[in-house]
Parts: sequence; C-alpha cells; structure tokens
Amino acid sequence: MTSSPGASRNDRPLLNRRLAEFGTTIFAEMSALAVRTGAINLGQGFPDTDGPEQVREAAVRALRDGRGNQYPPGPGVPELRTAIAAHQERRYGLAFDPDREVLVTAGATEAIAASLLALVEPGDEVIALEPYYDSYAASIALAGGTRVPVTLRPGGGRFSLDLDELRAAVTPRTRLLLLNTPHNPTGTVLTREELAEIAKLAVERDLLVVTDEVYEHLVFDEGGHVPLVSFPGMRERTVTIGSAGKTFSFTGWKVGWITATPELVTAVRSAKQFLTFVSSGPFQYAVAEALALPDAYFTSFLDDMRAKRDLLASGLTAAGFEVYRPAGTYFITTDVRPLGESDGLAFCRALPERAGVVAIPNAVFYDHRDQGAPFVRFAFCKQTPVLEEAVSRLKSL
Repeated sequence: MTSSPGASRNDRPLLNRRLAEFGTTIFAEMSALAVRTGAINLGQGFPDTDGPEQVREAAVRALRDGRGNQYPPGPGVPELRTAIAAHQERRYGLAFDPDREVLVTAGATEAIAASLLALVEPGDEVIALEPYYDSYAASIALAGGTRVPVTLRPGGGRFSLDLDELRAAVTPRTRLLLLNTPHNPTGTVLTREELAEIAKLAVERDLLVVTDEVYEHLVFDEGGHVPLVSFPGMRERTVTIGSAGKTFSFTGWKVGWITATPELVTAVRSAKQFLTFVSSGPFQYAVAEALALPDAYFTSFLDDMRAKRDLLASGLTAAGFEVYRPAGTYFITTDVRPLGESDGLAFCRALPERAGVVAIPNAVFYDHRDQGAPFVRFAFCKQTPVLEEAVSRLKSL
C-alpha cells in the first residue's frame, strides 16, 4: 500500500505537529496575487527603492576586497559588532561590549527564532502583543512554548495596550514577554509610561523580555524611540533585536542583531549557530558603515516616510476607510466596515481585481481571527508616484 503524500508510512502527518497550524504565509499569497493581476503591492513591507549608494558601494568594496566571501565569525564581523555597540551608545546612551554583548543574525526573523528556541522550554508561556507578526507564533511553537496573546484594542485613533490585561496574563508558568515597539501591524508606539509599567512588571515577576525594535528609526512622534532595556532592572533580562533592512532599505541582505548581557547572548548564540551558523558576510561590512551615517541620514529617512504616511493615510480616508494613523513603522491599519465590508481577508483577496491594489488582512496576525476580521494593513514604504497611483485607484471603492 502506498502512503499519501501528506502522511508517513505509519500514517503520522509529515509536518511536525508544532507547525501544523502554519501554512503558506499570507505574504506569499498576496504577493503572488499582485504579480498575477498586475496590482500595486502595498501588502508586503519591502521598499521599492534601494538604500544609500555609499552603503551599496561598501558592499561591492567588501566583495572585491575578499572580505566576507568565506564564513564570517560566528558572532558577526568585529566591524559590525563595534558599529552596533557604537550606534546604541550614540542614539540611546546604552553601553554594550561588542565582543560579548552583540550577536549578528540572519535578519530579525532569525534573531526572534533563536532567542525563543534558546530561552523557552516546552510548556513555558510566552506573552505577545496581538496582533503579532506571524513569525512570532511559529517561533513560539517551534520552541514548544504556549503563546498567550494580549490584544491591542482600537480606540481614539490608535491601538492601545491595556496594562491591567497584561498583568492578568502573567501566571507562574510565564517565562517571557515578546514585545514589538514600534508595533507591526498597528503602527502603535508604546509610550514611556507604558514601557515603565512593563519594565516594573518584568522585574516584579522575574520575566525575560525579547523586544523587537526593528522600526526604531521610524517613530514619527516627538521624543523618538525609547528602548525598553533603558529602564531600571531591564539590562539583565532583555534581548533587544535590531535590523538593517528596515532602516537602510536593504531587506534582501538579511542583516539583524541582538544586544544583551553576555549570558543572554551566549544562550541565543547556542541556538543561532545551528540555524544559519553565519550569513551575509560582505553585507555585514556595509551595514557597519551604514550605522555610522550622520544623523542627517536618519532625519531625512524619517521625514520621507512621514510624508508618505500622510499621503497614504489621506488617500485611504478619502476612499472611505477608517484609518488608524501610525505613530511608527511604515504600515497603516484601516477598518473596512465604513465601506460596507466586514471580512478583511475576503476584501483583500478581491481588492486587486476591484481596485488594482494589494493589502494584507490583519486577521492572520490574531489567534482569534474574528477580533482582527475588519482590519486591513497597507505599507507606505514605496515611491511617492506609486502611492499616488494607489490612492487614485482606491478612489473607485
């Protein structure tokens, strides 16, 4: 008897049960739909222009000079680790030892996976702010943890965290808080007061914290980004994740990193070395130069994205959406109910044919999808003429 493709000879499914709930990502589905229909892809969050020319040239120079063409050091090339530490000191006044407290990863996605695989035991509870980036749920599952969502709820033009709900979610089995600020997909930026309460809770309950801060340079409000690790008691319990892709528009290079205490870095590296081992050799040298760019680059980058946010937010409002103007990231979450719709997934699958634009349904970022059903996310990290054309097309709604 021949076994079916989806099962082994003993009739057990081939896919590990921890991953059984995860199929093809919504990003792959919607990107394929954009290609098939010729629609403008405002779904997946990648820029449609390359980053600074001098950073690209730094990568070419590294290739030509033979730097990084073979395996780089496991923790990352010294130049990049030094640049990451210098960036944290320059921007936030945080001191990290580049030799013991910095680890380079294959993008933030690997940093998340390696951190959870290293720090979570089967049965541990991991609290994550819902809606959450889809790799969070998969990484918690791979680690054998139990994810506990705390939902950001809409109101007053933003999605907000209920600190009492967060406190109530902590149990004796809670091992770790997985946070994301600025937050994808909602664009929420946790306030200094909220971060202080989260830090207080983590210290009181002796929790580890993994904080995804890849949009740190895309905070539109006054005051800028505030790292959670800067609060009292957080230095010894926090893994901070950063990435070059979002800040320098080189998402394909897949250069990310963590900063943490030597003990936490050692733990995460123990998992990371069996994932990719190393990656992005020549690009690491280029990112080291990118992190040293003058403040004018980061200011210009932020101003450009703010203008694009405002352009798309105004266009979506004019098209009839309820718009939650983001305080950070390069995503806008909208509510489709004013358009007479209620199912964001069905809306997004039909939108390319209806209006020639692709978006992402937020429901896929929720454990209980009904909570995210009416919400749809658009990315504005595109050229201004592309956004203007998308806005024009959406008027047909």
